[in-house]
Amino acid sequence: MKTIGRREFLESLTLGAAVLAAGPGSACRPAGRRNPNIVLILADDLGYGDPGCNNPGSKIPMPNVDGIAARGVRFTDAHAPAAVCTPTRYGLLTGRYAWRTWLKQGVLGGYTPPLVETGRMTTASLLKSRGYATGFFGKWHLGLTWTRMNGSAPDWREAEKLRPGSSQDADPKTGMNADFTKPVAGGPVDHGYDEAYFSAACPTMDGPFVFIENRQASAIPTGQVSDYYDMTGGEEGSPRKGWIVPGFKLEDVDFHFTEKAIAFMERSRRESPAKPFFVSLHLSAPHTPWLPPPLFKGKSLDGPRGDLVMLADWCTGEIAKALDRLGVADDTLFIFTSDNGPHPGTNGHKSEGALRGLKSQIWEGGHRVPLVARWPKRVPEGIVSDEPVCLVDLLATFAALTGAPLPEDAGPDSYDISPALLGKKGPSPIREAIVSHSQNGTFAIRQGAWKLILDNKTSGGWMTPAGKPPQPGTPGQLYNLAEDPAESNDLWEERPEIVARLTALLDKYKQDGRSAPRRR
Repeated sequence: MKTIGRREFLESLTLGAAVLAAGPGSACRPAGRRNPNIVLILADDLGYGDPGCNNPGSKIPMPNVDGIAARGVRFTDAHAPAAVCTPTRYGLLTGRYAWRTWLKQGVLGGYTPPLVETGRMTTASLLKSRGYATGFFGKWHLGLTWTRMNGSAPDWREAEKLRPGSSQDADPKTGMNADFTKPVAGGPVDHGYDEAYFSAACPTMDGPFVFIENRQASAIPTGQVSDYYDMTGGEEGSPRKGWIVPGFKLEDVDFHFTEKAIAFMERSRRESPAKPFFVSLHLSAPHTPWLPPPLFKGKSLDGPRGDLVMLADWCTGEIAKALDRLGVADDTLFIFTSDNGPHPGTNGHKSEGALRGLKSQIWEGGHRVPLVARWPKRVPEGIVSDEPVCLVDLLATFAALTGAPLPEDAGPDSYDISPALLGKKGPSPIREAIVSHSQNGTFAIRQGAWKLILDNKTSGGWMTPAGKPPQPGTPGQLYNLAEDPAESNDLWEERPEIVARLTALLDKYKQDGRSAPRRR
């Protein structure tokens, strides 16, 4: 595999200027077009406190993300539906909480069968039905169907019984050995995307370490990642074992994803200038292992993790430059967010901000995430919204913005948050409540100021617990976030009526199969 240098990459981006060659008017909105382009960037493990717009004390420069906030809207109470990768990605794509599927805790591996059901409406299939060109670039992590070398395709849970962790690597002993010459199924192009360039799981942590283009692996993995990388650095410094394509550089994956996303936008403008595009760019940074490329190594005050946060911001900036070159920035809804909370910062950097909790945990720091968006023609500059929103809301929101009807069974947990996105404040919250889910399957439900956690195991995740433990002897935790945003004062015993009300509401959501109102 040829590794593209940074200079080659940057020089190649200038090709997009050819779209403008026909004259200054050629890049304007075509007559009759009313729907915006949509670009969605999803960082991996980037915390609420990483961007300076959320945390003035941040030790990591993020000028591009901060710039989106300054020229658009910044949400201060936005949530991933889960505190880890896979369930958030499922919810963002489908508008449905992942705990309604067979995945009740944890995440998928690179060889796990697909989680997204065949035929379920997604943000991509919705927008494709409205005439969008749709492209996915980055980390998929929602399962794939691989052809097995030995002809078998065991259920992933059976494979786990044979050898724990086998869904992370293709082991012939468990029948999980993949035939990389055969096409995969269940990926982005089977769920509404016209084009895709992606990894099966986390491209820097989990095998197989190979890019997949549409349905086909771009090359055949012939070695083990241990042949090329030090495996003694723990999670923060080393990948998990797995098959790798020779020349596959973990440090460069986000450069490739960003390059492919820009090429897709350029091609869309060149070939179908009247057709809006939807780009999902799901970055790997700043997920472990923290192996920053030379361009960013040592540049932040938060160590190698902070260097990767800077990489995520740089990729965001490259997309913004491309939109400007193509003359479509004013006609593009540009969104940046993260899939869950962070690992802890270093050198005094508070990656979670003033919140309690980290990645995997049920406290706010585990699932409250940065969310900024700009759309110059529709979103006023410098708006700060305290509207409680969730990433599952993007499906219903995109439907509202593009005039697309949602079937009754689509996005059962998705609310239209376009009023808040456009800077409008209603008399009451848009959402009735938000349900959150931790790595180990712990539930929380938030309504207004009140947050109920239905577990007393302190965190619900594998990170080191933060803060004082809840009251001993109670089956859960209750916090008033308006008075106690750090979740330090457990009120479970003091407010039993709130506990009962929120418990009943969560039970109703589970039984009804939806939390959003039924559509007429």
